[in-house]
Amino acid sequence: MNLADRKAEMKEHYEASLAMNVGDHAWLSTLYFSGAYEEEPDWAIGPFVKEERMTFRLGRQWRDPYDFGWKSGFLFNPSLIERDGKLYMFYRAAPKKEATGSRIGLAVYEEGAGWSDCQHNPIIYPTRDNELLGCEDPKVYEADGKYYMFYNGVWPVNEEQAASVRESMGYEVQVGCDINMAVSDDLLHWEKRGVVVPHAVSQYWAKGAVIPRDPSGRAVRIDGRYMMFLSEGCGGRQHVGYSDDMLNWQFEPQTYLDTSAYGKLYELACISADRSPGDERLVMDFYYRDGDGRNAAGQALYARREPFRQLSLNKGGTLAWGGLIQYRGRWLFAQGWDAENGDNEMYFYSAVVR
Repeated sequence: MNLADRKAEMKEHYEASLAMNVGDHAWLSTLYFSGAYEEEPDWAIGPFVKEERMTFRLGRQWRDPYDFGWKSGFLFNPSLIERDGKLYMFYRAAPKKEATGSRIGLAVYEEGAGWSDCQHNPIIYPTRDNELLGCEDPKVYEADGKYYMFYNGVWPVNEEQAASVRESMGYEVQVGCDINMAVSDDLLHWEKRGVVVPHAVSQYWAKGAVIPRDPSGRAVRIDGRYMMFLSEGCGGRQHVGYSDDMLNWQFEPQTYLDTSAYGKLYELACISADRSPGDERLVMDFYYRDGDGRNAAGQALYARREPFRQLSLNKGGTLAWGGLIQYRGRWLFAQGWDAENGDNEMYFYSAVVR
């Protein structure tokens, strides 16, 4: 596809995203899920309070690589990682809340100086056929001296692909979703590496490359390998991927999370691993619908040596799609759900000290 055709297609999808009805996603509010837990076992992470001083406000519009007038109106679903004392936030910018047409940007926080938005934004934007409808929901990990970003590439499906996605998801969709990868040495410059989960596994829909992270944002090896937990798509079955190098992955069906005691699982959000080798807990944070039809968050406890054996469940969680990080000694995550459309703001939440 030449540049003129790509530009015309990007503009068409952008205009469609502005007309999209986001449905029941519009009500999402962070502290509804994470502000209070019914119980607070010692292994659970949270509950959380808002950190007003860290609020990020995007006070400008990015350059538009396709030059048709793309504008951001809503920031959400970020991933945080620390490097050299600075906090790097990779975030999804969309025309409006939960819309397609998204791109991924970077902002950097330094104590005393506050936030600075990267002048090169967007750092990830649609350039491939499986990203025509947007690049969404970055998840960033450090591993072996490099940085790996897994993000959702969304594209319009054809009839055959739509049938496969419908069978996988159980309802009608007009888009497909891939997990794509980009790699960086410095968190600033990224090289796209393409699709991670083959279509034979994903059936044209896979979301959420959830890899256990330690409190610094490093990917954690389990039994010598990295593991990626997939919960949405893939023919409606939970899958786990295995890799020696974070680049090449092999996937197989594996049930690891049972939320039937609480309700229907929607999606795994993140997995947090303890820093100390002597305290090898994994905490899975997940999104579900309870028996009364309400959306809710929960957490599940595992031992690192047995990542498929669920030890305990607890109601309440973060839904931090980009993962949790410990910053200045406290668990931290960010989310933009509580901003008004057009505000381009991101809010931060830290765990209550017990």
